Amino acid sequence: MTALFRLIQIITIVLRYRLHGLLPERQLPWGARLLLRLLNLLPDTPLSRGERLRRCLEELGPVFVKFGQLLSTRPDLVPADIVSELDHLQDNVTPFDNQECRQIIESSLGQSIEQVFTHFESEPLASASVAQVHAARLNLPQGEKEVVVKVVRPGIEGTIEQDIALMYLLARLVRRFTSDGQRLKPVEVVQEYEHTIFDELNLQREAANASQLRRNFAGSPLLYVPEVYWDYTRRNVMVMERIYGVPVTDMEALAAQDTNMKALAERGVEIFFTQVFDHNFFHADMHPGNIFVSHQHPQQPQYIAVDMAIVGSLTQADQYYMARNLIAIFRRDYRLVAELHIQSGWIAPETPVSEFEGAIRTVCEPIFEKPLKEISFGQIVITLFQTARRFNMEVQPQLVLLQKTLLNIEGLGRQLYPDLDLWQTAHPFLERWLKERFHPRSLMQQLRRYGPELLEQAPQMPHKLSDALDQIKQISDMAPDLHSAAETLNESRQRSGRARRRWLVGLLAGGGALITALPAAGIELDQIPSQSWLLAAIAVWAWLTR
Repeated sequence: MTALFRLIQIITIVLRYRLHGLLPERQLPWGARLLLRLLNLLPDTPLSRGERLRRCLEELGPVFVKFGQLLSTRPDLVPADIVSELDHLQDNVTPFDNQECRQIIESSLGQSIEQVFTHFESEPLASASVAQVHAARLNLPQGEKEVVVKVVRPGIEGTIEQDIALMYLLARLVRRFTSDGQRLKPVEVVQEYEHTIFDELNLQREAANASQLRRNFAGSPLLYVPEVYWDYTRRNVMVMERIYGVPVTDMEALAAQDTNMKALAERGVEIFFTQVFDHNFFHADMHPGNIFVSHQHPQQPQYIAVDMAIVGSLTQADQYYMARNLIAIFRRDYRLVAELHIQSGWIAPETPVSEFEGAIRTVCEPIFEKPLKEISFGQIVITLFQTARRFNMEVQPQLVLLQKTLLNIEGLGRQLYPDLDLWQTAHPFLERWLKERFHPRSLMQQLRRYGPELLEQAPQMPHKLSDALDQIKQISDMAPDLHSAAETLNESRQRSGRARRRWLVGLLAGGGALITALPAAGIELDQIPSQSWLLAAIAVWAWLTR
């Protein structure tokens, strides 16, 4: 199926569930508002808006389900009735056929279910967008072990490939036709997401991530990661130790075992910063369905993490600039924050430092030293976006996973302990990390690690420097021609944009006149076949891509 037909399918599903009614009409351009009012003439559905959105995301597939999972952790941004429905996306997606599941396991392991397991539960413990999990008892020489068996949904790769192709197409349209297209780097963001989601389909990669995370927190009172049984793990099947814990959002169960909620929230923050800065290897899919709390030591609670399919890491430069930025914000040194953004290349070097400093102060000062419950992160995100747009700040694709994880952590913290002082918890950790980073012992470790490579490359440095200077001269000679070509291309795009606006006005006006005239001709809107709406979608597509 091509991206065009996938787009038509998405439009059809969205219209079927009447999701256009959830759009903020007042914030849309006038042309989109007119189109929205025409769509509102379609027959309504008895389902609630939350159920409509959930069913639509489930029908659209795993890429959209994961988007719904992220929304379900943001009760400050999403109405409660919608969050309640989206919670079902965490691990209650409709499972696939049990017989097909057994065939996948037996084919991958090369043995029958009865040979590998002394017991295998046909009904899944959980069913998510990409895979489902079954409880079992593994037959080992040293005895039985309680395990879970994770199996990738059959045929899922084809669906994801279609959605990724469509996302690339939409990203290119955004980059080409919007004023923020270059700054937002939509194509690069889609590339980053493509690598992430296809990695999630490879359970051997997830198993490797789990093993690394388990080593990082071996013996730690903060986080426990279950053991992977590598002899029974393949690309589409993984066998892992079964854990027992309280779902992190089950507030009643946590209260019943007398969990110290303040310590639980603070340890969550400590785990996040330890992963990002000490280990540079962080669990990047920390939605509530993947996080549990141990029954042991409730006054010193320990987290249990599952589903390590998506992990992230930063370059040393990004790691350094992130830590320096956060510490500067904690110290209210907004001048340093502005300078660090310029040094890191996140904004243009010609940006006026004083103006950018004032903009950052405006965003950060009102939230400083407030508990989590008094901070509207939704409003902060909007304000930061406006600030980024004003100063032409580019999206950093390599930080997208970190930003997603931060949203999950903040949403989790808000549910667990709204009085958490995020600043007081995180500040000492980052101060310690920076001191250790520049400690002579750390510098010597870095020198021992990278010294041989530097010595190996040293004799070649004069030749590389000479080649670099020659390339710079060639680029300088080409600059006038490139500038002239860019001006010609810009003029062409402006003419094309004016033509498209005229086409849009004509299309909307014609569609409005047609819909208005239909009732007078004795034709009701619900009598129009869905193919007609698809043809209308194709017309809009043709206008966008002509």
